[in-house]
Amino acid sequence: MSLELKKDFKWAMVVPTSMGVRITPVNGQPVHSSDTFMMQATSAETNVASVSSYLGLPVKVLTTFVKDSPIAQFIKSNLKTRHMDYEGPDVDQGDPWGFRHQFNIADSGFGSRGPRVHNDRAGEIGRTLNVKNFDLDRIFGEEGVQIVHLSGLIAALSPDTGNFCLELARAAKKYGTKISFDLNHRASFWKGREKELHEIFSEIASVSDILIGNEEDFQLCLNIEGPEAGGKDITAKIDSFKEMIMRVKKNYPNASVFATTLREVHSANDHLWGGIMLEGNNWHVVEPREIKVLDRIGGGDGFVGGMLYGILKEWEPEKWIQFGWATGALATTFLTDYGQPADEEMVWSIWSGNARVRR
Repeated sequence: MSLELKKDFKWAMVVPTSMGVRITPVNGQPVHSSDTFMMQATSAETNVASVSSYLGLPVKVLTTFVKDSPIAQFIKSNLKTRHMDYEGPDVDQGDPWGFRHQFNIADSGFGSRGPRVHNDRAGEIGRTLNVKNFDLDRIFGEEGVQIVHLSGLIAALSPDTGNFCLELARAAKKYGTKISFDLNHRASFWKGREKELHEIFSEIASVSDILIGNEEDFQLCLNIEGPEAGGKDITAKIDSFKEMIMRVKKNYPNASVFATTLREVHSANDHLWGGIMLEGNNWHVVEPREIKVLDRIGGGDGFVGGMLYGILKEWEPEKWIQFGWATGALATTFLTDYGQPADEEMVWSIWSGNARVRR
């Protein structure tokens, strides 16, 4: 175990996030031809935290809500069903053109038709996340947190949220909380802000204990050379992924765990799924294995969530990536963006390839 976690804590994990809703056509149909949709509360960061919360660890969500909004109430109720506590202000909507929770409009794809995602984030309340609305000394100092999980999606959302993530990282460092940072590059968020965001991401990465990203994330957020994204025969690229991670480690030596997922898409429902993790000087690789996919969105978050759960449980490091691989695969079997494990056995059965009926 290369990460020494706090022993005096109220929260196993804290995540800052901007909550929204996803609407998805039923029966795997595309958005443009559908008139019936399922709605769910979602965010990448709570996707990650759901693994720990469903398996019984205490999780807190730091966010902000639109006051008196039925969507906000829907989100709050959903977080409670996921066994998550939450903290954050209720902000007045203003006029009808004021604040709201963003909409993520996405279909699941099917077979040769890939999924399509449309983000409608105008007036997003999460962009107002501000450190002044949270008592970080209380959360990290008095209550105690083992891991704070930060996402590049939130760090890049607005100048306020970028500063918020910086202050969370600084508070975590001050109080001995481990920092997990998933880079999550989004080109539309970075447009015209490249210099500003590179500085923010570099500072967070420099104090992080766990760094996560795919080949594009490390290249575009931290200017680390890596392999070309996409393509076939992902297994043949494993050595180039390792070389990239070693360059990241050289530039950001504070971190002791580095991880990336491996995905090769054969169809919307047939993927090869794997992962690479460097823990200290030890490589742990899950070579890509075939998985069946009901809905791919959230699979990467599921991987991160399972890996962090293994760290929180203080398992041997080889189990961190195995559990992460399996929780990522689990998430792709749900229509929600997050997997909902009934227990650890369900996850380990996926890892072992045991899909037999349990009676």
